[in-house]
Amino acid sequence: MKRFIPFLKSDPLVAVIRLSGVISTGGRGALNDQALGPMIEKAFKRGKPKVVALVINSPGGSPVQSSLIGARIRRLSDEKGIPVIAFVEDVAASGGYWLASAADEIYADESSIIGSIGVISMGFGFDDMIARHGVERRVYTAGKSKSMLDPFQPEKPADIKRLKGMLEHIHATFKAQVMKRRAGKLDEAKDLFTGEIWVGKPAIDVGLIDGIGHLVPVMQQRYGDKVRFARYGAKRSVLQLFGARVVADALDGIEERAHYARFGL
Repeated sequence: MKRFIPFLKSDPLVAVIRLSGVISTGGRGALNDQALGPMIEKAFKRGKPKVVALVINSPGGSPVQSSLIGARIRRLSDEKGIPVIAFVEDVAASGGYWLASAADEIYADESSIIGSIGVISMGFGFDDMIARHGVERRVYTAGKSKSMLDPFQPEKPADIKRLKGMLEHIHATFKAQVMKRRAGKLDEAKDLFTGEIWVGKPAIDVGLIDGIGHLVPVMQQRYGDKVRFARYGAKRSVLQLFGARVVADALDGIEERAHYARFGL
């Protein structure tokens, strides 16, 4: 009750934001700026926290949503003068590491997977299959570049070149983000932007994280044993709680598992 009594000093408060799942514009438990925005704003503004802690467990996903979420965290941190510390659980890879890089410091477990600073585009080609079944694909466009990488037509060298150009541009943006946020900490003798991953202490050696540590003990060490935690996480809708999206959730779950499987999780 003492935090409600005027002039009586309150125990330090840590606002904990949980960022767990694939970064995407939609889907079951997806991380995106629209869904997370109100929660992040509340974490920075409610109760005058000493620090905002990000608990991250994400294999990545949308580079745009990663950028939007990270930019919101940085804006609020600068406006409120509140530092941000990230704590990685199983994985902070690709877009997950982008989120971690929004923090002033990054801690992880000895077995956490870190990095994968790269960009990937995946898909399937069905042109041979439909040809074997006598199916003819018909596509009409106004604008020669309107149709690109149609999975039902053979790949075109021009389309591949255009896609790789886009991936390189996104990769350059990702690299700039990491170099800015981790300035003076990265191992400049090593190429950290090949998509490679590091586990635990080796991630410290190359400067991608600042140390091995978990949320509660690190915060208690800094702010004392009486430190308080206010936890914020994405809320599920009423329909999700009562199982009204069973089929959609199952499909989203398959996609999410595919993202985590890239890192053996």
